[in-house]
Amino acid sequence: MSFVAPQKYFPVSWEELHRNAKALAWKLHELGKPWKGIIAVTRGGLVPATIVARELDIRVIETVSVIGYRANDAMPAQRDQLSIVKEPANVGDGEGWLVVDDLVDTGRTLEALRKMLPKAHFAVIYAKPSGKPLVDTFVTEVSQETWIYFPWDIELQFTQPISVQRDGKSKK
Repeated sequence: MSFVAPQKYFPVSWEELHRNAKALAWKLHELGKPWKGIIAVTRGGLVPATIVARELDIRVIETVSVIGYRANDAMPAQRDQLSIVKEPANVGDGEGWLVVDDLVDTGRTLEALRKMLPKAHFAVIYAKPSGKPLVDTFVTEVSQETWIYFPWDIELQFTQPISVQRDGKSKK
C-alpha cells in the first residue's frame, strides 16, 4: 500500500473521542455477544478500549503493541516496516475477544492482527477507506487523505482559518 500524504486535518477533542468511543460501545452492545475481554492496540487504542470496557462492563483487558511508523518517519519507505513488539497473552485465535483501536488507516496493522487473531472482532472509532474492509465495527468513516489529530497529540492553540491556510492571505 502506498503512503498518501495528508491533505486534510481533523482534530479530535477529548469530549468528541469519549462520545465516539461510547457510540462504538453502543454498536458493540447491540451485537449481544458476551466478550471474553478486550485487546487494546497500543497506544492509540488504549483510551477507546478503556471507555468501551467501562460501557460494556468488561474487566479483562489485554494489549498488543504494534509499531507501524514513528513520528519522525517522514519517508514512505520507513513506514513499510511493521513489528509486533508485544503479543496479547492467553487469547488463542481471538475467539470471543474484542480488538479495539482508535483508527484503521491503510489496514497494515489490522491485517497483521487478523492473521494473529483470525476469530476476534475488530472495532475502531475511525475508519479510512483502505483499511475499512478489515474492520467489523466502526463509528465514523474519514477520507484517506485526512490526518486525525487525537487529543493526546495536540495542545490548544490558535490556528489560521481554512481560507487563509489555502490562499495564504486573509480576505479582509
